[in-house]
Parts: sequence; C-alpha cells; structure tokens
Amino acid sequence: MGGGDNTVSTGGLRHPPETRVRNGLMSAGLSAPISACMAAGLSPGQLNRLNGLGKLKKREPGDITIKEFVKQTRALQDPEIVGVVTSSGVICAIK
Repeated sequence: MGGGDNTVSTGGLRHPPETRVRNGLMSAGLSAPISACMAAGLSPGQLNRLNGLGKLKKREPGDITIKEFVKQTRALQDPEIVGVVTSSGVICAIK
C-alpha cells in the first residue's frame, strides 16, 4: 500500500481509491461516465463486496444498465451498499 494518503502503488504508479472504484465499476459493465460519477459514492470496501457478484465481472463498459446493476447488488443483502448504489445511480444518470 501507499503512504498515509490512501493510495495503492502498482508498478511505480499510485492509484487513489476512487480510481480503483471507477475501474471496478467499469469492469462490472457500467459506462465510463456513470462509473466515474458513482466512484465518488462508493468506498473500496464496498467495491470489494460488489466484486463478489460473479454476474458483474468482466463485462465491457456500457454492457449493463444502472437498473440491472442495482438489481444485482440487492443479492448482497447489504442495505448500505444498495442505498449508495441506488442513490448514486440516480444522481449520476441525470447528470
């Protein structure tokens, strides 16, 4: 891990948590603009929980709608994640 600034160093590059969250959301199939917007509302820990959803792995950006993403996250049975994903998704969709 990086220093106290909460970044991760990989191959000499430092990636802040928001970048990792955005990349993870894109890997789940959300579009780049929606992923970037939602990354501000999700923590790396929450993204790790989302990564546990096999149906959301290895998709192309834009392959999944926010509605489908929210539906899949309900399977985690974590009200906090569902709340953040739902509210972030709505806000990001209308931006």
